Amino acid sequence: MKKEEKERYFALVEEVRRHDHAYYVLANPAITDADYDRLYRELVDLEVAHPELCTPFSPSQRVGGQPVSEFPDHRHAVPMMSLDNTYSFEELDEFLVRVGKLLPDESLDWTVEPKIDGLAVSLRYEDGVLAVGATRGDGVSGDDITSNLKTIRTIPLKLRGEPPQVVEVRGEVFMSKTGFAKLNDKRRAEGEEPFANPRNAAAGSLKILDPQVVAERPLGVFLYGLGEVSTEATVPDTQVGVLDWLDQLGFPTPERIWTGRTHGDLVASINELDADRHGLDYETDGAVIKLNSLALREQCGATAKAPRWAIAYKYAAEQAETMLKNITIQVGRTGSLTPVAELEPISIAGSTVSRATLHNEEEIHRKDVRIGDTVVIEKAGEIIPAVVRVIQGKRPKESKAYILPKVCPECGTAADKAQGDVVWRCANPDCPAQIRGRLEHFCARGAMDIEGGGEVLVRQLVKRGLVDNVGELYKLKVEEVASLDRMAEKSAQNFIEGLAASKERDLWRLVFGLGILHVGAGVAKSLCRRFTDMDQLMDATENQLVAIDDVGEVIAKSLHHWFGDSQNRKLIEVLRKSGLNFQSALYQEPSKAGPLSGKSLVLTGTLPNLKREEAAAKIEAAGGKVVGSVSKKTDYLVAGKDAGSKLAKAEKLSIEVIDEAHLIRLCEK
Repeated sequence: MKKEEKERYFALVEEVRRHDHAYYVLANPAITDADYDRLYRELVDLEVAHPELCTPFSPSQRVGGQPVSEFPDHRHAVPMMSLDNTYSFEELDEFLVRVGKLLPDESLDWTVEPKIDGLAVSLRYEDGVLAVGATRGDGVSGDDITSNLKTIRTIPLKLRGEPPQVVEVRGEVFMSKTGFAKLNDKRRAEGEEPFANPRNAAAGSLKILDPQVVAERPLGVFLYGLGEVSTEATVPDTQVGVLDWLDQLGFPTPERIWTGRTHGDLVASINELDADRHGLDYETDGAVIKLNSLALREQCGATAKAPRWAIAYKYAAEQAETMLKNITIQVGRTGSLTPVAELEPISIAGSTVSRATLHNEEEIHRKDVRIGDTVVIEKAGEIIPAVVRVIQGKRPKESKAYILPKVCPECGTAADKAQGDVVWRCANPDCPAQIRGRLEHFCARGAMDIEGGGEVLVRQLVKRGLVDNVGELYKLKVEEVASLDRMAEKSAQNFIEGLAASKERDLWRLVFGLGILHVGAGVAKSLCRRFTDMDQLMDATENQLVAIDDVGEVIAKSLHHWFGDSQNRKLIEVLRKSGLNFQSALYQEPSKAGPLSGKSLVLTGTLPNLKREEAAAKIEAAGGKVVGSVSKKTDYLVAGKDAGSKLAKAEKLSIEVIDEAHLIRLCEK
C-alpha cells in the first residue's frame, strides 16, 4: 500500500465524519449530496482495496452487523434511573420545597428540558470510540443493541475533540413525526399494519434483530446526561455545562433548554414549551426539571428508583368523547378477569382507539360506567387508552348499573378473589384463555423470543388440541404446524427452528416466560443473579427469596407456591428433558465474608495508583459495597486528589475519610 493511499484514507474518514455531523446533527450541510456521495464512494473503494485500513469508527461501518438470535445483557456501570412524575404546578412546588429542605443553605437554580417520548439508551465510549450501546432495561442492566444504535446517523462512532478514556452518555432514541408518517405510508403501500405512534415505532425498531432493517428506520437521538466518566476527565459542574460539553464532543443535544430559580420561572418555561411542542418534529409529553449543579445533585442523592434532584412534569393527556358500546371480559394468563370498554372508534393522540381498559370491578363502580354511556377517553402517558369519566348528562334513560360476571366467559368456571385483591380470577388452570395467554407470554420477544409464536398461531395450536402447556411446544413437528390455517411450510419451519433456538436462551428468560404471578423480567434477572441454576431456585425457601433485591414477601410467596405445585414441577422436568438451558449466565457469586463485609464505601477524586474500577473491585472482593453518594449510612469515604463536594459532606457527617493506602490495608486484613 502506498503512503499516499493511507493518508488519503484517513483524511477521507475525517472529512466524511465531519460532513455527517454537519448534515445529521447540525442540519447544515456544507456540500451537495452528489459531492458527499463521491467522497463516500471513494472511501468505500479504498476499504475494499485495503481491508486492513478499515476502522470501527469509519462511516462505512454503521451498518456492518449481522442479524443476531437475541441481544446480550449489558450491565450499566452506573444505574439508569427513571424519573418521578408530577401532573400539577402544586406538586411541582412541593418538589421544590422538598429539595430546598435537603439543601437548606444553598441557592438553587434549575434547568427545564423537553421530555422526549422515546426509548432511553446509554452509549459507552472508550478512547473516544463507541464501544457499547444499550437500552435502560431494568435500570441495572439492559440489552446490548450496539449494532442497531450504530445505524442512527446522529450517533457519533468516534467523538470529536479530546474525550476522556471512558464516558457514558444517556439520552432518548425517537422517531421524527415526518419520518413516522413516511414509514407508515410505506407500510400501508406494502400491505403491512401501520405503527400506532412514533414511540412504539422507535422502540419496536430497536428490538429488531437485524441491523440492516433498523438502518431503514428514521431514528434520531438526543443526549442529555452522563453515566460513568473516567476520573481523569474534567466534567463541567452544571447541567448547562454538560450539554455544552456533549455538543463539543459531537452529540446531538436538546434543541433548547430553559433555566430558572423560582417556581414562577419554571412554570413560565413549562408553559412556553407546551405552547411550542406541537410544532416540533418529535413527540414530547412533558418537561424535565433538573438541579443545574451536579455537586448539589450528589448531596440530594436518590431513592431506590429515582433521583431526588429531578422530576418530570407531564402535560395533560389528550382526551376525546365517544360512546361505550359494550363491556367485554378479557381473561389473562393468570386468570384475571379484566373488563374492557368496546368503543365507537375515535382518533386520539395520533392513533384510532376502539377499546380501553376498565381495570377492575371497583374502578367501574367508582366511575359508574355503564353500557351506552358517552365517555371521555384519554391516552394515559399518550400510549394506553383509558376511560376517564362518564358524561352523565348524555346517559340513556334506560341504562343500568354494570355488574361484573363472576363466571369465566371462556370456560364457565366460577371466579374467585383473594383477600385484599381487587381482581377476580378464573380458578381453572386449564382454562383455554389462560393456556393461550401463558403460551403467548412464553413465546414473546421479552421472554423466550420464539419466532412466529404470536396470538394467531397459539390460538390454532390450542384449538386443535396440539398444545396445552409450554412443554408441549417442544414436541411439535413441522408437518403439524404446517397443517394449520394460513401456515406455509416455510413459516412452520421458522417456528420449529425458533423453538430449537430458544433452548439456548438464558435462564432468566425461562423464569420470566413461565408466567409466575408477580414475576416480571426485572425480578427474573434478580433471581438469576442469586441462583446458579433452576434447581437452586426451585428449592429456595421464602426467607432466601425475600433476601433478594426486588423480591418482597408477596413475590416470594408466589414463587414458593408455584414451584411447590406438583404439576409445575412436572412441567419443569418436561422442559429439562426437552433440552432447555437451566444455567444462569447472570449468576454472581456472593462475596465471601471479608474484612469489609457489611461496609458501605464511597470513592471520590483521583487515587494515586488505582483506577476507580480497580478500587471498586478490591472493595467488593473484600465484601464491601461501593455506593455513589455520601449519606449517614456511609462507613468510609475513600478520597483522592480533587475530592470535591463528597469530601465536604463526609466531614460534615463525621464519616471516616481514608486514602488509597488505608483502603488497601483494610482490604488485606
